[in-house]
Amino acid sequence: MSLAFDVRAPGAEHAQHPAGTERLKALPVRRVGLAVDPARLRRFHQALADRLRSRTGASVSLQFQEPTSAVPSSLDLLLRLEAMLGGKAHPRLSAPLEDARNKIAGVPSDAAPDIVIDLSGTASSGASLRVLYDGFAGDAQLFGALLSGRMPAIEIEDALTGRILARGVPGSENARSLIDTYDCVLARTIDLIELALKGWGEDGEHAAPQRHSCRNATVATFKAKSLTHAIKRRLYHLCCYAPHWRTCWRFIDGNGVWETQSLSGTPWHVVPDPGFHFYADPFPFHHGGKDWIFVEDLDHRTGKGVISVVPFGENGPSGPAQPVLEEPWHLSYPFIFEHRGEIWMMPESVTDRSVRLYRAEAFPYRWTYEATLLEGIEASDATLCRSGNTYWMFAATRTDGGSYSDTLSLFSASDPLGPWTPHARNPMMIDHAEARPAGAVFRRGGRLFRPVQDCTAGYGTGIGLAEILQLDYAGFRQSVQTVLRPHPSWPGKRLHTLNRVGRLECIDGSAHAPRSRFMARQLEGWAGRGELA
Repeated sequence: MSLAFDVRAPGAEHAQHPAGTERLKALPVRRVGLAVDPARLRRFHQALADRLRSRTGASVSLQFQEPTSAVPSSLDLLLRLEAMLGGKAHPRLSAPLEDARNKIAGVPSDAAPDIVIDLSGTASSGASLRVLYDGFAGDAQLFGALLSGRMPAIEIEDALTGRILARGVPGSENARSLIDTYDCVLARTIDLIELALKGWGEDGEHAAPQRHSCRNATVATFKAKSLTHAIKRRLYHLCCYAPHWRTCWRFIDGNGVWETQSLSGTPWHVVPDPGFHFYADPFPFHHGGKDWIFVEDLDHRTGKGVISVVPFGENGPSGPAQPVLEEPWHLSYPFIFEHRGEIWMMPESVTDRSVRLYRAEAFPYRWTYEATLLEGIEASDATLCRSGNTYWMFAATRTDGGSYSDTLSLFSASDPLGPWTPHARNPMMIDHAEARPAGAVFRRGGRLFRPVQDCTAGYGTGIGLAEILQLDYAGFRQSVQTVLRPHPSWPGKRLHTLNRVGRLECIDGSAHAPRSRFMARQLEGWAGRGELA
């Protein structure tokens, strides 16, 4: 068996089915007012109104208020230029909203809202929730963080009591410009406002980070840095396949990464690839006395991934990677497990907006589709574990655009084949440092652990080693013990998936993959990096 699937979280034996769980109290909200700056109406405001109407049943109206602080005009110019040059298949949340009064449903003027969502940075009278960025209200503080290269903490504050009802830190690993990053923040702001309205956020106060204001000089500096970065990025993509991930492995008889909290020790070896393919998301599996590693196999020429398997012998890979599962859409993260005498695989199918389950018809080379576990959802890196009599699925979910890595949702079932039910408190976490799965959950010494992707410095810049402290119908808590970063003992520049079965431990990391020897020489001369040859 590959995974310890009968793990039990601390206290999980007391978990009850949702039908027997006391329902969480929701705020009695029937009418919601959105306090907005009339000069900065965005599609975000329409999306927020639509979400609140569909999820809470509340009516929504606009309340125009002048902001307490304004962003400089040069920032609006930068956003407009990026929107024109960047393009986007779907409307941006940051796009200006025309005729907002007709697009956002209103309520009669004599019907006062039960609660006001303050999006203008102006304290509203009566019951109100205030959106804070790094502890301060208003877009000026939000852009102060973004222009400093930092994702702000988003907090939803009860303006009457000062209590923080919901809190999160968004991710931006898929953002290539300021406006992309702005969209990522707006998408998670919608999620957190919904959580706060339902009374499902965190209790207690949170210390606010230091304030960073937005000035014209900051905008000018950002534009200069952004242009330099864009030029370097374009040069790199002309010279190299990017990103290019590679799978590394090692045999160890004793302590591995989880025990040493380090990538050092026994040297890592690279699974060879042909250069125009990369191998990522390694999942080892032991069956029939042999070891295998299943990987995402992406062809740079098509940009599409399939699932391949690498056979292992006593000394390492005993043959090349062989494709075993392909669909019309991109596949990755081949989560594999054994259940009731069968071997199953649950690869990521985020571009299909589904989570699908496959059964090994003839292990390891032939797989057959068995069931769709979730559909109509963008769920990345779905990972299963069992706690007591309940199976839990961890996944990084995405709504209204934004990051693929900052939001954790949980689903439960009595059997891996389903049906699967979303947790009542979803999303469980919005944090680009701790949300997205990075490998299999496992048990050690009666305690439950899971690796997580730490994207605070960008996608694949770290792996957190977290202990699960609570996993039941009442909620979820974890504590990150260590964050692994690339260093001289690791043959790669990034890392984002960690797994071990028996003696075989594997992890993936990024590397340079020049498109040609000529390009390699040019890039080596330009960057002074001898390892690129």
